Amino acid sequence: MKKVGKPVFFIIVLLIAAMGYLTVAGVTTVYGDSTTRAIKGIDDVRWGIDIRGGVDVTFSPPEGVTATAEEMDAAESIIQVRLVSQNITDSEVYTDHDKNRIIVRFPWKADETEFNPEQAIAELGAMANLTFREGANIGPDGKPAGDTLNKPVLEGKDIESATAVYSTANSAGTPEYGVELKLKESGKQKFAEATGRLIGQPISIWMDETLISAPTVRNQINDGIAQITGQFTSQEATDLANKINAGALPFALVTENYNTISPTLGAGAKDAMMMAGAIAFAVVAAIMLVCYRLPGLVAIIALAGQVILMIASITGFFSVFPSFTLTLPGIAGIILAIGFGVDANIITAERIKEELANGRSLDSAVDSGFKRAFSAILDGNVTVIIVAIILMGSFGPPDSLFARILSPLFFMFGTSAAGTIYSFGYTLLIGVLLNLLMGVLASRLMLKSVSRQSWARNPALYGGKN
Repeated sequence: MKKVGKPVFFIIVLLIAAMGYLTVAGVTTVYGDSTTRAIKGIDDVRWGIDIRGGVDVTFSPPEGVTATAEEMDAAESIIQVRLVSQNITDSEVYTDHDKNRIIVRFPWKADETEFNPEQAIAELGAMANLTFREGANIGPDGKPAGDTLNKPVLEGKDIESATAVYSTANSAGTPEYGVELKLKESGKQKFAEATGRLIGQPISIWMDETLISAPTVRNQINDGIAQITGQFTSQEATDLANKINAGALPFALVTENYNTISPTLGAGAKDAMMMAGAIAFAVVAAIMLVCYRLPGLVAIIALAGQVILMIASITGFFSVFPSFTLTLPGIAGIILAIGFGVDANIITAERIKEELANGRSLDSAVDSGFKRAFSAILDGNVTVIIVAIILMGSFGPPDSLFARILSPLFFMFGTSAAGTIYSFGYTLLIGVLLNLLMGVLASRLMLKSVSRQSWARNPALYGGKN
């Protein structure tokens, strides 16, 4: 049996405590007048529509424009990508082809206090028509004038994507931030002709009649991939890319109507569910202590670590887990995952008691108990992981990994349930994965470590006889 050092138990406990503090409080840095949230805390959780309320808005093409079904679908797809790029997963987007409109429901921001629907709608990106135009002639009113007004080069529908990059595309070959443009087939030839003719001159980028950038053409672009470079900071490059993506619609969307969803709608349900979860955790902790003693104490610590890490994976604490929209079903997923964590620790504790009853030594019983329990724990958790992946793939954002993998099998499901079911699948998946980390690995290390302490050598502390 491989020995685990005596300090390991205390090291893990300290790490869980430190992680708990950072997860709840977060870390904010202040530089001059600039305040940056270095590590997101529990206050940064974005609550779903069913908890915090939000906005119900209907978009349509401008008056006099008859959009095709393909154009409406393209507009819907871009809105969905825009929502997901802002980590708004609890949203509903669907197109009414009969009435030529797109209905969008999305939650308020986490730090929203004024609940201003106009500002919330603007969060989706400027609902405007993007154009690339010759030159940068600006009239007294700030609008395009002369050749800039009369000679458009590209429209938003010609743009496939815009991405902030760190490039060496400038003439000096020095690294700088910029924006990489990828054009659709409809824009490649037009852009090649214009860039070949306008070398040394600007091609301005407009959102409706507002200038957002005017880069100078350095050489002809024939392959449909171009870079906009200049004196950009990382944030400026990202903002420009977001504006271009926001305007890459086949037409300018206008707000037909909107209404707000009460932010107090689910507050009572959220508080009740969280209170129920806290009470359940306390009751389970007491039962674990009474029935399993020292393994029960270790299980409680591991469960606390699991809850802390689940909250961190929702707030955006880890870069691999972007901040996430939490709904009531998402909270249910957290509670269910904690149940799996309890189950894993109970199975292990029971196996240890059986080994002690069979006459094994304490060290051998602890080691054998974890080995015997692991297969049952793994089988149950893998089954739940598969179910969670199916839920996320079937009802998640259309460009997510699981959705792309499972789209041939689950094409019949729409995205209207994405917010609630996807949230449940996400928290359940993360919770079960963390159960394998905390309920199996961390519990094993802590129990094997603490069992080497002189005061913890009595088998009665593990359910055996003195």
